Amino acid sequence: MAQKGVRSLWREFAKQPEGILGFAILVLLIGASLIAITTLPQETFREWSNPTYWQRYPKTAAPSWTNLFSSSKQPEHLILQSPAIDEDRLGGIRRITHTFSLQFNYDDFPGDFNLNYVVRYGSVPPQIELRVARPDGETVELFKTTAPSLPAQLTAYQFNGTISSQDRILRDTVLQQASKPACPPGSLNDTRANVLLFQVGCDKPGRSGLLRGQYLFQGSFYLFGQDDQVERSELIIGGKVFGTMGTDDLGRDIWTGVLWGTPVALFIGLTVSILGTGVGLIYGVTSGYFGGKTDETLMRFSDIIISFPILFVLIIIAVSTRMTLPLLILILVIFGWPGLAKVTRSIALQLKNLPYVEASQLMGASSSWVMVRHIIPQITPYVIASVALTVPGPILAEAGLSFLGLGDPTLPTWGKILNDAYSFGAGARQLWWWILPPGVMLALTAISFVLIGNALDKVLNPKMRKV
Repeated sequence: MAQKGVRSLWREFAKQPEGILGFAILVLLIGASLIAITTLPQETFREWSNPTYWQRYPKTAAPSWTNLFSSSKQPEHLILQSPAIDEDRLGGIRRITHTFSLQFNYDDFPGDFNLNYVVRYGSVPPQIELRVARPDGETVELFKTTAPSLPAQLTAYQFNGTISSQDRILRDTVLQQASKPACPPGSLNDTRANVLLFQVGCDKPGRSGLLRGQYLFQGSFYLFGQDDQVERSELIIGGKVFGTMGTDDLGRDIWTGVLWGTPVALFIGLTVSILGTGVGLIYGVTSGYFGGKTDETLMRFSDIIISFPILFVLIIIAVSTRMTLPLLILILVIFGWPGLAKVTRSIALQLKNLPYVEASQLMGASSSWVMVRHIIPQITPYVIASVALTVPGPILAEAGLSFLGLGDPTLPTWGKILNDAYSFGAGARQLWWWILPPGVMLALTAISFVLIGNALDKVLNPKMRKV
């Protein structure tokens, strides 16, 4: 019978175009939540407010797809983490080479490049070399260095190193190799390593500007101990565009923040809505069923609760103490049930006088049994629609609080992203990719549940059905 009821409800719901549209949007939101939880690194959630974590990413970079609508193809910021690895031996020394392949076909020079690596070694520090094979067949030796000596009282050491194009020694090395006899004086106007490496050699007659094609960055690690290892390496090519939604002033990926904001928003909205609706249902039915002084006392208390301006209360609490997600949910539940309680109370006042309810009372049924078996089931259709309709409220309340800078500062929520955009003047600087995505997600979420709630109300409430 329950399955038939569900199927019947779905058939009626499917006849409501607004309900189908709202449900489709909700499916997309749930899909975004699953993508965030299953594919994004957990560190991006925990370290959202840690600027150090996002140092590898560009600052205020536009989305990569903007190149499709621009006459000049800006270099894309790339983080290459899967090099081709080769190992050979030179006597008793192991040489491990990590090769990164880069296809460079842009209209501007990269901002910089960095090779990050992690090596683990014993008493003899490894040597590291970086070279680049250019599309014109020329190989440029960029940098040679030795890892630091083993700290005292340690038998093994793990070292995190970086070779950067901004290093003075690397720049001088590239400049020396670019300054060839065939180059006329003053031909090297820009002596930055990232420019010298990606431009056509001045000794190439009839050619100038960017050198496009395939670049091979090779990092060679000379290891002297049998247990020495190269844990990992990555090549970062600095660019001006990045990802699906670009980045903010701290280098944070907006796409990552918006995805993480989806499950947070749905969790807040559904949790507060379900708990608040449950409290309001039980409170209102109890008040209406018992009536008299009990009803009067309970309703006066609900009047006191509903008279508090919720946003003002949230601001006072946030200023007084550190706002956290559980505390926010608790406050929203405490102040979110009185409206539904008044409605369910008025319905319960009518239902308790029905003949079958009075018959149950005369047969000795307890008050709790009568409420659970006869009154609450009659109110359930309205409650189901109310759950959907009340979901956007807590989501918008959290977004408003975060936009004011009073939400949980550690969470990547849509309101927090908008607050950061406002604080850094994203609107005045025309950084639209920082503002539009979280705003659109807030609007879509609210619209989704409003459409679903209205459709359910028409299906479950016969008075709302069209004749």
